[in-house]
Amino acid sequence: QVHLAESGGGLVQAGDSLKLACTLSGRTFSDCVVGWYRQVPGQRRTTVARIDTGGRTEYADYVTGRFFISRDNAKSTSYLQMNNLKVEDTAVYTCSCFLPVSSNTYWGQGTQVTVSS
Repeated sequence: QVHLAESGGGLVQAGDSLKLACTLSGRTFSDCVVGWYRQVPGQRRTTVARIDTGGRTEYADYVTGRFFISRDNAKSTSYLQMNNLKVEDTAVYTCSCFLPVSSNTYWGQGTQVTVSS
């Protein structure tokens, strides 16, 4: 059974940092293209960052230079380091594992990040 779980969310103040983790079980993590997304109630889910199987990264413009995605295949985990957090970064953050071989995508349940002013 495939399971993807995020952790590390919480309540912080503007300017603080948080590090989210996304851990996969039930599939080979190194085969995943990992994506981090965020969603605010009433709005569409947007892509925050992605990292492919070779370690290449992509970022949304609004987080470039502040957020950093990484992966540790040995731990079946991806990380999203979020620095200099802003109030507008408040959202539910969700990770996904896309497997190119099967075109299947697996999703976590999400973790809440709240940034206060």
